[in-house]
Amino acid sequence: MESTHAPTVGVVRETNEGERRVALVPKAVAALLKHGVQVVVEPGAGEGALIPDAAYADAGATIGDPWAAEVIVKVAPPTDAEIARLTSGQTLVGFLAPRNADNKIEALKAAGVRAFAMEAIPRISRAQVMDALSSQANVAGYKAVLLAASKSTRFFPMLTTAAGTVKPATVLVLGVGVAGLQALATAKRLGGRTTGYDVRPEVADQVRSVGAQWLELGTDQTSIDAAGAGGYARELTDEERVAQQQALEDAIKGFDVVVTTALVPGRPAPRLVTAEAVAGMKPGSVIVDMAGETGGNCELTEPGKTVVRHDVTICSPLNLPATMPEHASELYAKNVTALLELMLSDGRFAPDFADEILADSCVTREQDDPANAATGEK
Repeated sequence: MESTHAPTVGVVRETNEGERRVALVPKAVAALLKHGVQVVVEPGAGEGALIPDAAYADAGATIGDPWAAEVIVKVAPPTDAEIARLTSGQTLVGFLAPRNADNKIEALKAAGVRAFAMEAIPRISRAQVMDALSSQANVAGYKAVLLAASKSTRFFPMLTTAAGTVKPATVLVLGVGVAGLQALATAKRLGGRTTGYDVRPEVADQVRSVGAQWLELGTDQTSIDAAGAGGYARELTDEERVAQQQALEDAIKGFDVVVTTALVPGRPAPRLVTAEAVAGMKPGSVIVDMAGETGGNCELTEPGKTVVRHDVTICSPLNLPATMPEHASELYAKNVTALLELMLSDGRFAPDFADEILADSCVTREQDDPANAATGEK
């Protein structure tokens, strides 16, 4: 949608249950105003993140109907009702779940909407400031450990008292991406004895950099290198999976807390914690499964619920970043603002699809765009 008028960005109120984040915060509004961009914020858009309408107005935004704006910014994927409010030629920016089977990409194409998926931002150095997956994973990794500590029947730190000494909790993190590293760092700060494991052996140094130990599964496992595209792990072969499973099952039984973060893009989460492993853990132990939205890493996980099996508490929280909406929104808004600034050219939104960041993150374009976008699969 081209216009001789000032470009406009609309900040809509999230409607998904439990979603408290907002796509732009007042600081981001002020940054966009410097580029001549007008921002329209839906009444109550920041309410879940404890940001009143007055704060947006003070930053220079207009409080009103954002759905007519040139660019609409969101957090959660749009609902069918929200897509119905979009018009041909508009641009949508947000998490769009392009790799999920139930994504809304075809509906957005049919609506004539140009859409940019924040999770499709390429993981290259120049795009780090736009990497919303990483910013939100940091929030989730931190909160997962706090949840584990609150559910645990044991102290995290070592305590020396007149009544005796309490040993520190042992914490294992499976899957050492951004969320896993933050989980390890947070557990370490709480005083836990931390250990990390990933099927990508090259991340061992990152585990040690946050003060944790690397879990050695034996000489047969050191040869497995499951590094995949985009910093994720690839799916293991059946032979690799069996060997890893048995070694992990034996190791897991010795930990007080297990946090799992392992994901394979576009596929169900790998099962790393078997029912047998859970049964072998000490009573009172805790598992926090961060992969519940794609089925879970634990065989006994019930996504979105906290259950007790074999006297072990298994938590599978969904959308952890939304439980810390203030900082999660602030980080996400920085990611979105950086992407919007990249789209600007000569005072208007004119994405240059020769730029790999814009080309990779654009999952659907208008009919008259120079080329058709990829599906978002990378």
